[in-house]
Amino acid sequence: VVTRDQVEESLKAIFQFVKDKEQLLKDLHSQIEEIKQRISEKKLERDYWLEYKNVGSKIHDEKISNLEKDIQEVKDELQRTTEYYREALNAVREENERLFDRHMKLLSEKALKSAVGYLDKNCRREIEENQWLKEEVKIYRKEESDLKASVQLLEEENTSLVTKLIDIKLQNLRV
Repeated sequence: VVTRDQVEESLKAIFQFVKDKEQLLKDLHSQIEEIKQRISEKKLERDYWLEYKNVGSKIHDEKISNLEKDIQEVKDELQRTTEYYREALNAVREENERLFDRHMKLLSEKALKSAVGYLDKNCRREIEENQWLKEEVKIYRKEESDLKASVQLLEEENTSLVTKLIDIKLQNLRV
């Protein structure tokens, strides 16, 4: 025998069980919808990256290789320009040194002339004689080197003549 309260409780339990199952079913449907949404987003992302892999990456590879070529050309041009300016700087430095040396020589000559102007006649005469002697020494040294060269040539000629003379005497002795 089952009482009415027991039947009502049993129905309430079944009703609650069905209600819980419906709620669980709704939760599962909402989770399925969320998962479907995520799947579609992931598919779109996958399609984008596949498109990039197949088309976009090749375009970017070409751009990267072109940019690397441009970078190399710029580096080469920079190297050539640097070398050009280094050579130009060295040439300007040499020219400046040459002009500075010339200017200093002219200044020293001018200072010497100015200093000589303040000297008395005897000192000026000694300086002029000293310059004349320097010129004479230059001439003497040139003549000396010319004479040494002439002596060297004569010695070589003399040696060859003595050698010939000895060879001739040897031939005469053999005869």
